[in-house]
Amino acid sequence: MVGTKIQSEPIDIKTGKDIIKDAGAELIFWGHVREIEKGESIIGLEYEYYDEMASKTLHKIAESTVKRFNLKYLSCIHRVGFIPVGESSLFVQIWSKHRVSALRAMDWFISEIKKDVPIWKWGVKIDGTKFPSNYE
Repeated sequence: MVGTKIQSEPIDIKTGKDIIKDAGAELIFWGHVREIEKGESIIGLEYEYYDEMASKTLHKIAESTVKRFNLKYLSCIHRVGFIPVGESSLFVQIWSKHRVSALRAMDWFISEIKKDVPIWKWGVKIDGTKFPSNYE
């Protein structure tokens, strides 16, 4: 089972899935905007994306991750637009039978998102200027 979403609104902490009884591991990852990007002080990040392609690619990667790691459930919300320092840009929740597959799946899934989903990240300085930032 897979759920993915790209949105500009803040990520609601109550987004998660209820308990899945045949899963022994639940792993949650929150990605937050930090105050330093590429050695520069920032007020936030600006995420741009190619809407239709990004949504399809994100969902495809999620489905592939579920199959590859035999997961029970994977949910992902990626935020776009301007995100201030301290707010969340990414939420991922994984349920699996065992912790090892959940841990491996999380690392693989996030790496694949950064590699293949057409989302671009810009650091935004206090004066409003932007600079490209690798999607790490």
